[in-house]
Amino acid sequence: MKYVDEFRDQALARDLAAALDRTMTRPRRIMEVCGTHTMAVFRTGLRSLLPEGLELVSGPGCPVCVTSAAHVDAFLSLAGRPGVILATFGDLVRVPGSDGTSLAHARSQGARIEVVYSPMDGLALARSHPAQTVVFLGVGFETTTPGVAATVRLAQEEGLNNFFVFVTQKLMPPPLMALFGDPAQTIDGLLCPGHVSAIIGSDAYRPLVDRYHLPCVVGGFEPVDILQALLLLVRQFEEGRAEVENAYTRVVSRAGNCQAQALVAEVFEPVDMEWRGLGVIPGSGLQLRTPYRAHDAQEALAVEVPLAEEVRGCLCGRILQGRARPPACPLFGLRCTPATPIGPCMVSSEGTCAAYYNYSPSALNRAI
Repeated sequence: MKYVDEFRDQALARDLAAALDRTMTRPRRIMEVCGTHTMAVFRTGLRSLLPEGLELVSGPGCPVCVTSAAHVDAFLSLAGRPGVILATFGDLVRVPGSDGTSLAHARSQGARIEVVYSPMDGLALARSHPAQTVVFLGVGFETTTPGVAATVRLAQEEGLNNFFVFVTQKLMPPPLMALFGDPAQTIDGLLCPGHVSAIIGSDAYRPLVDRYHLPCVVGGFEPVDILQALLLLVRQFEEGRAEVENAYTRVVSRAGNCQAQALVAEVFEPVDMEWRGLGVIPGSGLQLRTPYRAHDAQEALAVEVPLAEEVRGCLCGRILQGRARPPACPLFGLRCTPATPIGPCMVSSEGTCAAYYNYSPSALNRAI
């Protein structure tokens, strides 16, 4: 398949891994921001090809994982209301709230919760159930936000007054700026997310380079993509450079998708947002602008977002900051498994704990 199989070439992957080994002169820590990168690295066995001393650390790039416990509790409160249908992506259904229950549990108790593949599916539910209140749970980064914006605009045009979005959409650059504002941070460079970057463009990471002298490379998700991006990062380290480089040019441009950006800017405006493990980060989230506020679930349905604490002992917050690995969590693989998740990092298909559990059988013996 053009532009896919070429990036799965085993011989080329081995050559890139050998080039990494020749280029590195001392240990380096790289954060792969995106949860899809985390899963791809484990699933394809790339860790076995990496030179000794090149450490990959997961970051806050899993949208379900960084959704706060308070927001999950608010989703659960909506699920208990009569006449409400919740439309959500599948990953969110099994994420526990602060009391350990989840949307899956609520559904077993009779709540109407529909797994959808796009926000437009939620809009279709509203059309076909005019007597019901349909709430799409808007959890995601810049990758999915244009689709949510288009759906809200269409709902407005059609006059569908029974369709709402609970907006917890988040922006990727602000938490990265916050993470690297900590002088104790020990990450040498960023493998930047390909999906998000297709929308926001590679230039979005330039403030990280300018302020923190942090090398950044946008990478794709096939083995050759990832190894090429890592090699570019290591070359920057060795040459004392800090730049934004793009190893995913077949998808990502410097400016990004300007049409999608314009749509998002029309429908949404920045707002402070709470992130799991990171707290409230200024300007890191989105809310509906006034012309579209009639479709805001929190406002229209008077939804309270309660104070909530993380489950005691769960290290999801530290894992999302790159400060701990899953095996360091006392719950990992014991109380917290994919069948009985305690934290969202074990639930999501992009979650670091799920990656370790599914693809690293010996992880229980390792800690950060």
